[in-house]
Amino acid sequence: MLNTMPNGNSYASYKQAAVNTSSPEKLLIMLFNGGIKFIHLAERAIEVKDYATADKWLLRIQDILMELIYTLDMKQGDISRNLQRLYEFYHHEVVQANLHKDAERLGPVLDFFTSFRDTWVEAAKKARLGAK
Repeated sequence: MLNTMPNGNSYASYKQAAVNTSSPEKLLIMLFNGGIKFIHLAERAIEVKDYATADKWLLRIQDILMELIYTLDMKQGDISRNLQRLYEFYHHEVVQANLHKDAERLGPVLDFFTSFRDTWVEAAKKARLGAK
């Protein structure tokens, strides 16, 4: 029998499979890319005063930051604690941006997401080269 799932469900299944089969580094990069995308969408929504849409994207960014916190390996000591503080700080900034519908508060969050994404992309490249 042919698969008759609507395209939206097929795409959701594809995305779920990508998450389930990705390495931890790739998952981190995916989270940071999602955060970057949602920041841009939230900024645009705030700019046109579509606050319901802005709220939706800002909540997604908060979810990403909480996921980053939940997945920290706290056995790693200071590195994990410092990352937790950073994630919590930026989570607070996104909450404040949402409360005040202030897109300017998202600039540093965007810089953070972009910087960390780029760092993980480079680390993943070096790990792949080292594994060969």
